[in-house]
Amino acid sequence: MAVLHDVMPEFELFQPASTDDAVSLLAEYGSDAWVLAGGLDTFDWLKDRIKRPKVLIDLSQIPELRGVREADGGGIEIGAMTTLTEVVRDPTVISKFKLLADAAEAAASPQIRNQGTIGGNVSQDARCWYYRSGFPCYRAGGNICYADTPVGMNREHAILGADRCVAVSPSDSAPAMVALEAQMVIRSSRGERVLDAENYFTNPGIDITRMTVLKPDELLTAIRIPGTWAGTDFYFEKVRDRPVWNFPLVNVASAKVVNGGVIERIRIVVNGVAPHPWHLKQVEDAVAGKPANEETADMAGNMAIQGAVPLRFNGYKLPLMRNLVKRSIRGTMEA
Repeated sequence: MAVLHDVMPEFELFQPASTDDAVSLLAEYGSDAWVLAGGLDTFDWLKDRIKRPKVLIDLSQIPELRGVREADGGGIEIGAMTTLTEVVRDPTVISKFKLLADAAEAAASPQIRNQGTIGGNVSQDARCWYYRSGFPCYRAGGNICYADTPVGMNREHAILGADRCVAVSPSDSAPAMVALEAQMVIRSSRGERVLDAENYFTNPGIDITRMTVLKPDELLTAIRIPGTWAGTDFYFEKVRDRPVWNFPLVNVASAKVVNGGVIERIRIVVNGVAPHPWHLKQVEDAVAGKPANEETADMAGNMAIQGAVPLRFNGYKLPLMRNLVKRSIRGTMEA
């Protein structure tokens, strides 16, 4: 059993004034460095002494990493250090991409949203209590998944896409990013690369130690959302144990265009069910060209859970996910 000290280990603190300075520090210190954004995830790790970086790089003094800016083609660019509250309240986000505003507002509590950043929300580590408590599981470099055992506590874990580790992606904004076809802007000393949001997240079969593809010397600087889905029909719903603070048991984000009652195009992404946001491509293909009615919703919900493998304590996620997908087709939330 891990011993929690609640006292942070010693580290050297840097507060760069520009993105270039931050990238230079990451190039110098690499895996010895830890990037601090809003700090909500960071301070948990440090206080529990599970993570012991030699260097902490605080991004709070870099103004270019904050704010929402309009972009060509009716899109927007959001600095990675923009707080969730700023995203929720931004007029352009509300008018064009309310799906993202709804998802960001569902995260945590108002106090946490005032401090937490959009970049941090999509980049946070797994919340599995075995991993977070310092158990030597697969993700931590061991040779067992404590959650996936006959006596494991796995109520909040994956029913899809698991590979040794059954921890899920805990982000609320991530499925909205994927649904909106966002792009993640990543900087390093080698230059800039831009990835589709869907490819920003990784799975344990590729790298069991990480939730994203960020390398130790890379920095997420911005998120670009194209105008492709601006002003369309959005749906976001999150189911959790408490109305505030809790991470999702399951959430769903969708964007669709309906003409004459028929679904012309649609994007549906669920989270809390897999190690990364789960894009329901087959469901999208199946419902395109069909009426947005109960029959189509039933078909979509049943297709969505095909291949799901529940663990001992999380079988409830199958009907929950199925019903959330159905509601995303209908565009209505039940009591």
